[in-house]
Amino acid sequence: MPVTPQKQSAATDSVKTEVEGASSDMVLEKRKKILEEASTALSETETALKALGEKKPDVAISALEKATGKLELILARDPGLALAPVDTSVVTYDLLANIDTVKAMIHDAENYLEDGEIQKARPIVRNLASEIVYQSRNIPLATYPAAIKAVVSLIDKGEIDNARIALQSALNTLVVTTDKVIPLPKLRTEHLLKKAEELANKKDRSPEEDKTLEEEVAAVRDQLKLAELLGYGDKESYKPLYTQLGEIEEKISGGKSGRGWFANIREKVSEML
Repeated sequence: MPVTPQKQSAATDSVKTEVEGASSDMVLEKRKKILEEASTALSETETALKALGEKKPDVAISALEKATGKLELILARDPGLALAPVDTSVVTYDLLANIDTVKAMIHDAENYLEDGEIQKARPIVRNLASEIVYQSRNIPLATYPAAIKAVVSLIDKGEIDNARIALQSALNTLVVTTDKVIPLPKLRTEHLLKKAEELANKKDRSPEEDKTLEEEVAAVRDQLKLAELLGYGDKESYKPLYTQLGEIEEKISGGKSGRGWFANIREKVSEML
């Protein structure tokens, strides 16, 4: 099992900027959905926790009152809201690029599982992914506001240490949700197909452009195989994609050009993955 990201092919690496750009766009879209009031409520809660650690109960109460006000505003706007997003994060799993490596890892994991060696299989299975995971951290509105009010009550009683412990416990109840998972082979395939289509449309390509086009189509096949091995989508759905790729390879051979050759496969990839 590799410990550092494997090197992508030159064709696949050529769409690195587009793939990273798509990931950044998704993060920006997710951040638009973060509730400003929820972020402020969390910030004020953290301020209160710091104040309690410094034995400043008045500062803590003031901060918690602000937090409570923000939470009440959220609930007034949307009484049925269960989770209020406060921030978003991105986790990228991009270790694997070599198909033979993936096959070997799957083989090892299956052998361990058959032998009942669950713990030996775990790290292998965990790394059998090539994806971008978008996550959000959320305030649980069913319990968090009540927990804040209970902390205020403890402060009023002079139980500062207990209030600090209770407030830390409330912060520990923040819920992390997975909002979206995008397979990297899919992203790379989409951008490779787009680049290949642009070249295929071009008349009188140079020999260098013909070579680039062939490499891009070959890279598409490799990315689809990687996606299939890693379990992104139904295996049977890949067969027509490989067939279409074969047809495209025939059409572009000998420097031939044409339009519309990639429309069907681009649509199928978008639907399937």
